Amino acid sequence: MVPNFSRCGWVKLSDPTYVAYHDEEWGKPLHDDRALFELFCLETQSAGLSWLTILKKREGYRNAFASFVLEKVAHLGEMDVERILSEGEVIKSRPKIEAIIANAKLFQIIIQEFGSIDAYFWAYVNGKTIVNDVPDYKTAACTSPISDSLTKDLKKRGFKFVGSTTLYAFMQACGMVDDHENSCGCK
Repeated sequence: MVPNFSRCGWVKLSDPTYVAYHDEEWGKPLHDDRALFELFCLETQSAGLSWLTILKKREGYRNAFASFVLEKVAHLGEMDVERILSEGEVIKSRPKIEAIIANAKLFQIIIQEFGSIDAYFWAYVNGKTIVNDVPDYKTAACTSPISDSLTKDLKKRGFKFVGSTTLYAFMQACGMVDDHENSCGCK
């Protein structure tokens, strides 16, 4: 942890995992398809839970879902779902585990149509991060017209566990929007 470094107010300074996530990952433009797929999956898992809960289980998710190699995840079956549930490295929610697999198959279609997961998502912001004026994280948006549109399209395509709030959190995390507080050293 860097001393005298100003961070967003939502960062739990007592938790090194959270501090590192904020400083090294959150809001940095992400263009790698595997990493985008992983982040998308983890964001959908956090529905109804804290992000920190998911973040602390990230290695478990990587182990359970073949390091989020899309082709491997898309080919997981019922026996794999049972294995993942029994191993206990992830949130034990059958619908959420099945959603990762179903969404992987749908991402394969997106890649056929758009060339990459990166091209699909970043087209919504014309390939450039939207930098928002955020004086205090408590006043930051939870959704946007873009996350609404993205949600509508993904739902139409059959994606599971996608809502505008989840998609906006994904957009923040992968740097499609920069919602670091104005006083944050990462802005």
